[in-house]
Amino acid sequence: MDFSITTVQSDLYWEDKKANFKLFAEAIQKTSEKSRLIILPEMFTTGFSMNAKNLAEEMNGHSIHWMIKQSEITKKHIVGSLIIKENGCFFNRLVVVSPNGKISFYDKKHLFSYASEDKNYTPGNKELIVSIEGIKIAFFICYDLRFPVWCRNYQLKYDVAVYIANWPEKRKEHWSSLLKARAIENQSFVIGVNRIGRDGNNIEYSGDSAVYDYLGKKISTTKTREQKTENLFLNMDNLHEYRLKFPAHLDADEFKIQ
Repeated sequence: MDFSITTVQSDLYWEDKKANFKLFAEAIQKTSEKSRLIILPEMFTTGFSMNAKNLAEEMNGHSIHWMIKQSEITKKHIVGSLIIKENGCFFNRLVVVSPNGKISFYDKKHLFSYASEDKNYTPGNKELIVSIEGIKIAFFICYDLRFPVWCRNYQLKYDVAVYIANWPEKRKEHWSSLLKARAIENQSFVIGVNRIGRDGNNIEYSGDSAVYDYLGKKISTTKTREQKTENLFLNMDNLHEYRLKFPAHLDADEFKIQ
């Protein structure tokens, strides 16, 4: 069985939601008809901004309605993160919208203190795994990539791990190396979608969005700094066959984050 996904590597308009909606609506039009999941970068409506008080929306806000509309139009699942206000707190929230209108979400657990994200946002503490046509997909945000215990595929609870990011160019080697490592150690496909361009804090992003298979082989073709919508097939039969032939997961240490 092939599972089709779409990655969107793009520049972002700094704190300009309207411009970003137009940008991504055009990018989504390039999605393959067979694609089941469209993946947008972290904070795709604003860029990685700490201006939470002025940019945050509630879950019934315009940005969520835009995602619902795009999902309805394309008949595909859409994922991206945005700034959400809830119960007096601000979250860097990853939202998955399905064509039937169902919404699932994950609040970023590992906040990037180096950029004061921890002073402006509240961390989450619950993982998100969504089943799409029987394929189990785990969702993470940017800095989570550095913490393998949180991303651990214990008892093969997921088939695909998705990381959406605003990962700076100066640490691009870390990004690529960690994506590959997460794929190998967790015996899963790993998808990393990062932005390109320069943000309002004068930070450069080279993108380097990539998809790795369970062997750590890069199977995507999106280039550094390229504005691109890429459609890819993930061969799930090959994944399951590999896990049967090399069942390293059976020897995994038994521990969990409490």
